[in-house]
Amino acid sequence: MFCRNCGREIGEGNTVCTGCGAPAGSGYKFCPRCGHPTDELAVYCTNCGAPLTNIQGQNAAGGRPAGQKSRLAAGLLGIFLGGLGIHNFYLGYNEKGICQIVLFVLCCGIVSSIWGFVEGILILCGHIDTDAFGQPLTD
Repeated sequence: MFCRNCGREIGEGNTVCTGCGAPAGSGYKFCPRCGHPTDELAVYCTNCGAPLTNIQGQNAAGGRPAGQKSRLAAGLLGIFLGGLGIHNFYLGYNEKGICQIVLFVLCCGIVSSIWGFVEGILILCGHIDTDAFGQPLTD
């Protein structure tokens, strides 16, 4: 993890940056995942795509918190509504969800329903364990 204030690497388990003294996660100048400089109003890092949130879970622009998603909810959405890609929209994979809707219409739901069912099982078994923003799914 990198300091959002000065960009220096913060050791695992440290709550304060040893370089600048800022609490871990505070600041808006650097990406916490890769340490790349970021714009203060950026929502995602342009270098690695990581969501840019502060300690309270809000981005610099004041957007909604990037909360963790439920593994059970995502898995059940995949099993029962997976043909329409609802579980992918829930997890933030919007492009994949749109592809599933198009495939649902073109193939009368057969192919995309199987795809969604399999992804639902993979989510419940733990093989798919993060959302589109890299946040781990909760149990």
